[in-house]
Amino acid sequence: MGIVEEAHNVKVLGSGDQIIVLAHGFGTDQSVWKHLVPYLLEDYRVVLYDNMGAGTTNPDYFDFNRYATLEGYAYDLLAILEELQIESCIFVGHSVSCMIGAVASISRPDLFTKIVMISGSPRYLNDVDYFGGFEQEDLDQLFEAMQSNYKAWCSGFAPLAVGGDMESVAVQEFSRTLFNMRPDIALSVAQTIFQSDMRQILSLVTVPCHIIQSMKDLAVPVVVSEYLHRNIGGDSIVEVMSSDGHLPQLSSPDTVIPVLLRHIRQNIAQ
Repeated sequence: MGIVEEAHNVKVLGSGDQIIVLAHGFGTDQSVWKHLVPYLLEDYRVVLYDNMGAGTTNPDYFDFNRYATLEGYAYDLLAILEELQIESCIFVGHSVSCMIGAVASISRPDLFTKIVMISGSPRYLNDVDYFGGFEQEDLDQLFEAMQSNYKAWCSGFAPLAVGGDMESVAVQEFSRTLFNMRPDIALSVAQTIFQSDMRQILSLVTVPCHIIQSMKDLAVPVVVSEYLHRNIGGDSIVEVMSSDGHLPQLSSPDTVIPVLLRHIRQNIAQ
C-alpha cells in the first residue's frame, strides 16, 4: 500500500470495470457511505477514502496551511487517483467534497467521467444577489461555540445538520464521527469550508455534474442547487429529493440510495 493510500485509509472494494470514488464531507469519514456501498459492489470497483483531518486519520498529517484552502484536498484526491493508477472514475462527493471534486476536475478533466454532488455548495455566506444560507454573524457564533466547548457543540450541531429525530441512529453516528475529530482541526476545517467561495471556478468545470439535494438542509438552501446548475461550465442536472438534512445518504437511505444509483448509472440526456 502506498503512502498516500495509507494516510487516507483508502479501501478498494468490488469487482466491476468502472471505478466509483466516494468522498465524504465535514465531520464524517468513509463510513457515511455504508448504506450505498453494498449496492455498488457487483457492478463497480469502489474506492473509499478519508479526507485529511477526519477523526480516522492521523492528526500529525494535518497541515494547517495546506488545508486552509480546498485546493489542498483536491491535490490529495489527485494523488490518490495517481497512486491507484486510476485513469477514469465516477466521482461521488458529499458536502465539501463536491467542490473538492470540482476543483480536481478542472486540472484533470480526463480523470472524471462525471461528478455526482450531494448537498454541495460553492459558498455558504450570503452575498449581494446570492443566498448561501448564513450571515457572517452566524458563522462567527458557530466557530465560537466550537472553540468554547467542542463536545457540547457536537451534540447540538449533529441533530440540526442531520435533521429529523434527535435520538436517531444517523444523529448518533454523525455525533460520533464529529466528536472523533481533534477540536482544533475541526475548527480549522469548518472555517476553511464555511468561509470558502468557489463561485468563480464553476464555469471552468466541464465534466458532467449531477446535483442532488435535500428539500430541507440546514447548511445548503435549495436555491444553491439551482445556482450550481446555472453556473457550472459543462452539462448538469438537478434533483431535489424529499429527504430532510445535510447527510441524506446516512439519514434517509431508502429515499436517497435509489436516486444516487440512478444518477451513477445514467448519463445526462443530450
